[in-house]
Amino acid sequence: MSFYDPETYTPDRSIGYLIKSCNQTMMVLLDRLLADEELNTSQWSAMMTIHHGEAPTCAALARGMAHDKGAMTRLIDTLEEKGLVERTRSADDRRVVHLSLTPAGRAVTFRCRDMVIEHWNRCFTGWTDAEIETLIAQMQKLRRTLEDIAQCP
Repeated sequence: MSFYDPETYTPDRSIGYLIKSCNQTMMVLLDRLLADEELNTSQWSAMMTIHHGEAPTCAALARGMAHDKGAMTRLIDTLEEKGLVERTRSADDRRVVHLSLTPAGRAVTFRCRDMVIEHWNRCFTGWTDAEIETLIAQMQKLRRTLEDIAQCP
C-alpha cells in the first residue's frame, strides 16, 4: 500500500514532520514546566527511565533515549552533582555501573511527574478517552514498525 505521492506529501500531512513538530513544541513546554525544579526535559526523562528500571546503566539509558554515550554521561554527571542520581559499581562486574535515584531524586521525579500529568491532561482537554487511547495505540504501532525496519540490514 502506498499512502503518499508527490501531490499529497506536504509538511502538514507528513507523519515525520508532524511528530517532529509536536515533539519540539512538547519539549519547549515541558522545559518551561520543569524550570522551577531546575531540570530540563531530557534530565527528567532520564530520571523517569531510571525510576521505572528500564535503563540500569548509562549505556542502556543512552540507547533508550537515543543519546550518544558522552552526552548521557554529562547528563548523569549533572544529575549526580545535584544529588538526584547515584552511581553504584556492580558487585558482579566492576566494569558495570548501575544508576539509581537518590531519595531527593525520587521526590523531584514524582513532583515533576505530577506536573507533567496535569500538563498532558490540560493538553487533552476536549479529547475523549477513546481518542487518546487510539493515538497511543497508533504511536506504539508506528514505533514497533520503525524499530523493526531499523533492525533490517
